[in-house]
Amino acid sequence: MKFQRQYALKEIANIIDAEYVGADDFPVLGMNEIHVVGPGDIVFVDHPKYYDKALDSAATIVLINKEVACPEGKALLISNDPFRDFNKLTRYFKPFSNANSSIAESAIIGEGSVLQPNVFIGNGVEIGKNCVIHANVSIYDNCVVGDNVTIHAGTVLGADAFYYKKRPEGFDKLLSGGRVIIEDNVDIGASCTIDRGVTGDTTIGEGSKLDNQIQIGHDTVLGKKCLIASHTGIAGCVVVEDEVTLWGQVGVISGITIGKGAVVYAQSGVANSLDAGKTYFGSPAAEAREKMREIATIKNMPSILKKLENN
Repeated sequence: MKFQRQYALKEIANIIDAEYVGADDFPVLGMNEIHVVGPGDIVFVDHPKYYDKALDSAATIVLINKEVACPEGKALLISNDPFRDFNKLTRYFKPFSNANSSIAESAIIGEGSVLQPNVFIGNGVEIGKNCVIHANVSIYDNCVVGDNVTIHAGTVLGADAFYYKKRPEGFDKLLSGGRVIIEDNVDIGASCTIDRGVTGDTTIGEGSKLDNQIQIGHDTVLGKKCLIASHTGIAGCVVVEDEVTLWGQVGVISGITIGKGAVVYAQSGVANSLDAGKTYFGSPAAEAREKMREIATIKNMPSILKKLENN
């Protein structure tokens, strides 16, 4: 998430009532999660296990719950609860805005696009040319839809990230201030759900085709010309490169990469990054031929054991 103007470190510290290490006018340009940070961004960290990763990241402002040595060229915001204060910043820069109509006045809808009855279009949404948005689709605030996109009934774009911190009193939600970006020539089936990024974008690449009842988590990037079959679930912060095929009921864990042109057979569970151009099957998914041999071996175990006993 980039701010509309450059802020000074002191201004940000005042918003969240935090101490800071660095010049008062140290430039702050935005806030992001660690996988998408860049210079000028704030990143938060609240566990010693991840201190080094945050301090060594591309972010130049680290919101942290311990005063540590500040890396050269960076600044620190010292907070007793970085998770809470990251939420404060999200509320400040991306406050919730209620809808006053089913199609927001601030929405931009391109020439030739058709919206069927009972569609909801939120604040700041942009829809390109020659799109068809079928009945009961909900497109939340600030989503962007390209040209020649078809979205079937009941699909929701831009719901909040499934991202919680466990506390003694229950689960504390990390607020979402990101977007969903649907590029040109994408087809999205009925009853799909694509969550917006926490601070960045969840992106569906040009020419990709999604079947019915698919879930795509926050900040995931789906490449160009991918095919995703029904009941597939992709967790947050996944990179699916171009021309990947995921068949029905595939489950994908967060934070991994599926290489270009990979094919994953139905009902597989993807627990690690997958190389490009290969075919995978099973849970955890492995190269399909290898997995089939494993299954064949297990199936033949009784006869193998019997032969060993007879010898």
